[in-house]
Amino acid sequence: MKRRQFTKNVGLCAAALGMGRASALASAGKQSEVAVTLDDFVLFDTPALSAAARNRAILDALDGHKLKAAMFVAGKNVDNEKNLPLVRLWDERGHMIANHTYSHKFYHNADFQEYAQDILRNEALLKQFSHFRKFLRFPFLKEGKTAEQRDRMRAFMREHGYRNGHVTIDASDWYVDQRLRERLKTSPQADLAPYRDYYLDHIWERATFYDDLARKVLGRGVKHTLLLHHNVLNGLFLGDLLRMFKRKGWKLVDAEKAYTDPLFNSAPQIVPAGESLIWALAKEAGKYEKVLRYPGEDSEFEKARMDALGL
Repeated sequence: MKRRQFTKNVGLCAAALGMGRASALASAGKQSEVAVTLDDFVLFDTPALSAAARNRAILDALDGHKLKAAMFVAGKNVDNEKNLPLVRLWDERGHMIANHTYSHKFYHNADFQEYAQDILRNEALLKQFSHFRKFLRFPFLKEGKTAEQRDRMRAFMREHGYRNGHVTIDASDWYVDQRLRERLKTSPQADLAPYRDYYLDHIWERATFYDDLARKVLGRGVKHTLLLHHNVLNGLFLGDLLRMFKRKGWKLVDAEKAYTDPLFNSAPQIVPAGESLIWALAKEAGKYEKVLRYPGEDSEFEKARMDALGL
């Protein structure tokens, strides 16, 4: 998935939106809300956590807050006797299971018919789970590079009863995870606290950015869907992240409840299509160019700061 300096970016974004965090909440008069959604379900063992231990740790962190997440599964990662039972644990604990395509390919570069069949192949694998729901999340949040490609897929989704599993808070936890795992390869006993701190700061900065942007574009708060990944980083620190949101006054909500917000029926008419739904609606409004970068999130926006911190 996924040129400005990090700290400068934060200041510019807040100024351009014309409101700080406190004034945004005051104007809306409502507590910010966030649901957890996770992508991919890539499974592998590491010295820090085996795949099974990581899966249990993420589930236990959610259970600790009585929170039901949405897991967007790419079938190629779990279509075997070893890994599919780990998905079943999510189903048994009542978490929403959803479609992230079977092969996890860019839609922008794909043949439509092959891509459509890939979605249906994944559905055939996942529909055995009682909490499977017909939500589709596009890999890399890319929903079509032309209007024709975008609209053809939207028609396919309507025909097959799918809703878009939109993200409102996009972020780059996958990149922080990549850097953390690189460190563990060379220094298995490394202190991981700086990676935890960077991760929490990064997610909080992106959450407040998209929350402020939503309030500016829509005139209200929304039930946010946060994009995370089933990775080592979240196996270690998801509990810390959830506690952070609570400590800062946000309400944790179940993913299926979040998707009842009418916001998620939106279909922004932009090309290329995709990114955070809040980003796309701001782009469609045509008034927020100063705070919108493309892609919305990527490693390029985090690399220099992580390098400077020695992470």
